[in-house]
Amino acid sequence: MRLTALGSRLRTTAWPIPFVWTVALGLWGLSREGSVWRDEAATWQVALRSTGEISRMVENVDVVHTLYYLLMHSLFECFGPSTTVLRLPSVLAAAAAAACVAELGRRLSGNLVGLGAGMAFGLIPSVQFYLQEGRPYALVAAAAAVSTLLLVALLQGRRNERGRWIAYACMILVCGLLNWLALLILPAHMVTLAWARPTVRTWIRWASASVAATAGVMPLILFSRTQSGQVSWIPPLTWHMLIGPAILLALAGVGALLDRPGARGLSATAVGLPLLAVPQIGLVGISLFKPLFVDRYVLFSLLGLALMVGVVLGALVEAVGRRSRSSARWVLPVVVAAATVALLPQALAKRSPQSRVDDVLAAAEQVERLKKDGDAVLFVPSARRDTKSVSPHAFTGIQDIALEETPERSGTLKGVEWDAARLRTEMLARQRIILVTDAGDVSKPADSPRDRTKLATLGECFRPVVDEQVRGRRITVYVRSASDSPSRLRCSESSR
Repeated sequence: MRLTALGSRLRTTAWPIPFVWTVALGLWGLSREGSVWRDEAATWQVALRSTGEISRMVENVDVVHTLYYLLMHSLFECFGPSTTVLRLPSVLAAAAAAACVAELGRRLSGNLVGLGAGMAFGLIPSVQFYLQEGRPYALVAAAAAVSTLLLVALLQGRRNERGRWIAYACMILVCGLLNWLALLILPAHMVTLAWARPTVRTWIRWASASVAATAGVMPLILFSRTQSGQVSWIPPLTWHMLIGPAILLALAGVGALLDRPGARGLSATAVGLPLLAVPQIGLVGISLFKPLFVDRYVLFSLLGLALMVGVVLGALVEAVGRRSRSSARWVLPVVVAAATVALLPQALAKRSPQSRVDDVLAAAEQVERLKKDGDAVLFVPSARRDTKSVSPHAFTGIQDIALEETPERSGTLKGVEWDAARLRTEMLARQRIILVTDAGDVSKPADSPRDRTKLATLGECFRPVVDEQVRGRRITVYVRSASDSPSRLRCSESSR
């Protein structure tokens, strides 16, 4: 027996509740105690650049994030740089995705499924992580959710088909321009179409919209291949990486068993199961040839998981309703409250600075506290120059002696440094140097001649007087050692 009475009460409130709920989850602890980690630091420093500097940079690095960087540049221009401006777009995008999931559930399986799905989306741990992240992944999820909602509306015979197909193509285009791996949503939608058995005309229109969107993304895909070294850090696929996706598919399978087909063969399973499974499996397939298996690249697939969780919750409400209709109305609130409490430790952890590898702002504060006018500063590796790029005021009065060309002028994220010989010369001309590097638990061996020269010269000719670690970064102050022994003669300035 379906709970039509309870469902009718939710007809006008199903999608706003998940939207507000997800916004609340996003705003809770949004600043993470004023911390910004290295990935977000990339967004921050690029957003501070002019559009011309951004255009020059993406020719060399991060072309896949061009649209996102331009968006964040506009927001920083309008509202100024802050952790709120950095992360609020992701909060609102995740909330919009939750609202779309709720509407999908309502259209496919009723109001209760929609409300359950929308509430579940914001509680998924990965979603809670990225809805407070100054990166584009939540925005991809929002565009994917809108495109899926448009597809379902078209398959259910909504009016203004031409306008909706154009809107669908635009949303797929946005997905691809934010992260071209999001085009994995197209084969997921193709499975949904096959499940729904639409007319030939619908197939043609879907194919046309998909081809048009893919063509718009293709220049980005082709050009990004010249920057493939940026993902060289991703490890090859191993069997234990598949455990997480397997668990998610098992959970979705439970929902599929409990689902009931809707109109025209559409159901929550026909939409949610492909949306979860196809991008996950597709990314695994791609990673067999090129290691790319990182869960955030297919964060949007969790829309499908949320939809299937909504089906499970709807079935639970109906099962209780067959025994007691008065008790059934409390099932969803109780389950959501219990899940929130159960996930509270994870939620708190994801809102702490320790949830990320490091904290750029904390390191900058340490430098500002320890510096003296005339000091020099070095970064190992050079990518840790993001500490200075995000907080340049903290480095006022000290000189970045390794830097030949700034990140802005060189069109890079970390700038261009002098060669090893010039680096050593510059270092030996200093009495006091501040080194910014990774903390011991996350540091890696120096992998470039420049970085090895920095560390070797510091070890030979300087001695540490202050050594502090803060949130994944290490700040060490070095002063020149006495050069009165034969082993120190090579450290004298005259040896330059």
